[in-house]
Amino acid sequence: MLQEILNDVGIAVFAASGALLGVRKDFDLWGIVTVGALTGVGGGILRDVVLGITPPSSLQNWPPIVIAAATSVLVFFFHPAFAQLRRSVLLFDAVGMGVFATSGAAIAVDQQVSAFAATLVGLLTAVGGGILRDVLANEIPLLLQPADLYAVPALLGAAVVAVGGGYTSVPMWIWLVAGTIVATGLRIAGLIFGWRLPTAPAGRRRRR
Repeated sequence: MLQEILNDVGIAVFAASGALLGVRKDFDLWGIVTVGALTGVGGGILRDVVLGITPPSSLQNWPPIVIAAATSVLVFFFHPAFAQLRRSVLLFDAVGMGVFATSGAAIAVDQQVSAFAATLVGLLTAVGGGILRDVLANEIPLLLQPADLYAVPALLGAAVVAVGGGYTSVPMWIWLVAGTIVATGLRIAGLIFGWRLPTAPAGRRRRR
C-alpha cells in the first residue's frame, strides 16, 4: 500500500514538472496535458516495453494516466502556485525518483533478469519520463546537463534492490525501502550541498 501511494505521488510530481515545462514553452492545454502525462507515466511505459510486459501497466490500468492528466490540468490553471512551491516539488520529486528507481528494479527482478539488467531498468524507470518530457519540449535532456545529482542516486537505489532482491533471501520490501532511502537521500543531499559530477576541463573542450 505504501509503495502504491508513493508511486502515485511520484507520478503526480513528475507530471507537474512536465506540465510546468509545457507552460514555460507556451503550449496549449492539450500540449501541457500530453507532456505532463508522458512525464508522469513515461518511465513506467519504457520499463514495461523493455521487459516485454504488454500492454504496459500504465495503459492497462486507468489510475496512472488519470493522476498524471489531472495534475497537468491543475498546473495549467494554477501554475503560479506550483512555481512558488518549487522546493516542495523538488522534495517530492526526489521521493518519486527513488520509488520509481527501486520499483522498476523490483519488477525487473520478478521477470528473472540479471541484477545488471534490473539496475538499468530501474534507472530507466526513474529518468525515462524526464527524457520524454525534454525531447517533446525540444530541450537538451536534463539527464545530460551538468546539473545536480539525479541519475547516479537512481542508479545506486536500483542497484540495492537488484542485488539484494536478486541474490539474498531478505524480503523484497526491505530492499525497496533501503534502495528508496539511498536514492532519495543522496538526491536530497546533492540538492542541499550542490553536489555535481565533474565536467571536462575547459582547455580540452576548446581544442576539439
